[in-house]
Order: sequence, then C-alpha cells, then structure tokens
Amino acid sequence: MGNIISDKAYKSLLADLKLKIGQAQVRASVAVNQQLILLYWSIGNAIIENQNSKKWGAGVIPQLSKDLQKSFPDMKGFSERNLGYMRRFSETYPDFENLQVPLAKISWYHNITLLQKCPVQSERYWYAAKALEEGWSRNVMSIQIESQLHLRDGKAISNFKTTLPSPQSDMAEQALKDPYIFDFLTTTSRTKERDIEKQLVEHITKFLLELGKGFAYVGKQYHLNTGENDYYLDLLFYHTKLHCYIVIELKNGKFKPEYAGKLNFYLSVVDDLVKTKEDNPTIGIILCKNEKGSGIDVEYALKDINKPMGVADFKLTDAIPENLKSSLPTIEEIENELNEEDFE
Repeated sequence: MGNIISDKAYKSLLADLKLKIGQAQVRASVAVNQQLILLYWSIGNAIIENQNSKKWGAGVIPQLSKDLQKSFPDMKGFSERNLGYMRRFSETYPDFENLQVPLAKISWYHNITLLQKCPVQSERYWYAAKALEEGWSRNVMSIQIESQLHLRDGKAISNFKTTLPSPQSDMAEQALKDPYIFDFLTTTSRTKERDIEKQLVEHITKFLLELGKGFAYVGKQYHLNTGENDYYLDLLFYHTKLHCYIVIELKNGKFKPEYAGKLNFYLSVVDDLVKTKEDNPTIGIILCKNEKGSGIDVEYALKDINKPMGVADFKLTDAIPENLKSSLPTIEEIENELNEEDFE
C-alpha cells in the first residue's frame, strides 16, 4: 500500500471520521446539558411543591444546599444561590417538561441571564433561539439583550423582496438591523465618515459581532478600477451564509436619494469585477448616522433600483469629556468583571 500517511484515500477516511467524532461529541455535550437543565428544573419544582404543601419557608434552601453539597461533594451547582435560581427557573417555566428547545439546549448560565434580564417570556425564547443559532456566549447574549436586538433584527428598509429570489431575500432581510449600535466607538459633531470607518476597522471584532453571524471582513476603501476611473468602497464584506459580497457605505448624516444611485453603480462594478459565477448577487447597505428619517424617501429611492440594497441607521457613543474619563470603567475592565462572574 506504500506510505499510508500520504495516501489520499486514507486522508479522506481520517477526515470523515474526525468529522463524525466531532459531531458525536457535540451531540453528547448537548444531551448532557439537556439532562442537567431538566435536573435543575426538577429540583426547583420539588422545592416549590414542598414549600407549598408543607408550608416551609425560605429556610429550606440553605439547609438543602448544605445537605446536597455534603452528599455530592464532587458535584458543583448546589450553592444557596444556585438553588434559588433553580426555584425561580421552575416557577418561570411550570410546564418546562413539555417545552422543546431552545431553552433546554442553551447552558444553565444562559438561562440564568435570561431570567435576570428578560421579563417577557417571548423575548426569552427569542434570545435563546438566537443564542443557539449564532453560538453566543453568555456575555455576548447579555450585550445583545441590553441593546434590544429583538427590536432591531430584520428591521432595515430594503428592496430585497423585488431584487432577490426566495429564500435568499428573507435571509438577507434578517441579516440587516435597524438601527445598528456601535457603542464601542466615540464621536463628536465634527467626526468624519473616514474617522468612523477607521474606528470600526480598529474594533473589527465588536463590529462583526454587531453585524451578525456570517459577515467576513474583506477590506476598507476597497479599490475598484473600471478602466476609466478609480473608486473606493467604504467597507467590503463577504457573507458566508448568503454566499455574496456585501458593500457597506457609511454616511455621517441624513439619507439622500442619490446615495442609492451611487451604491447601485458600485454593486454593478463589484458584480462584474469581483464576484465569481459561484457567488450570489452583491448586496449593498447604506448606514446613516441616526438620520434615516421616516423612511419614505428611502422607499422611493429603492423602489426602481435593480440591485439588492438596504438602508439603516447607526448610533455611536458621544465622546466622553476628559474630566470624566478617569472615573468611568474601560471596556476591558467591564469585560474582566463579566468574566469573573461565576454561577455555580
């Protein structure tokens, strides 16, 4: 057989087996997590039932915590605080045994965060499903809840219904938000579009997080040459789920109809010079600094455009006065504080 390590068939077999093992590990991990969530719900439910039937007060939780930790010394999760969360979890979802994913598939830490930050049940389900789909950590999910993503997701004005086939049009629509929250940046009244663009690229990880799953950064001031003139796109991305290039144009002010015409031109050039035959039509996004207006002008501007594009607002953080900077925590300090939190 020769050198088996270099054999193509063997390498193909090895790659296939590694994929199967990895998928099995994920399924096993999900199954273990589901059993843990169900166990915690059952413990919380038992506490509620006994408190109600035997008229036990809150004192039963400290006693249970002490006895359970003594009985299961190698098992974490029986602190007073966590038993309290179990009780609250069971009280919030009294019919949890009959509920399907996603609550049972996200981690216990995610579920605690939802209990703390989402008072509305439908919102908890929405963020749980989104966390599964996007692969959010607990901290990322917390940030998305605080920015009220459920009110912004898929809300940009676009012409996707008339310029893209289904289901790509629906996927593209859901990929856009309105407004985008770039609260990791600062701005002043004199901030220029190029300054915003530079900051976004400097904070590309946070920028991609706000854009959503699937966006891959290609470049800023991306150069195009038509043979007669040179043009530069503000930002160019590739979307791995939509399988297309996405051009983003930043406007530090109110939307103007001529922006759509210019972006339409850019999309034609990208489709001709950059897109391959395997790629779907390029999509354009115009981001206006919190001044899109009512949207009537946007709808008219996009009505007869034959290239897919959308328009949305974006919001920045006002520049912090120098005399206050020292008293405010940095982003790094906030992240460290979040990472130090530990739900047992």
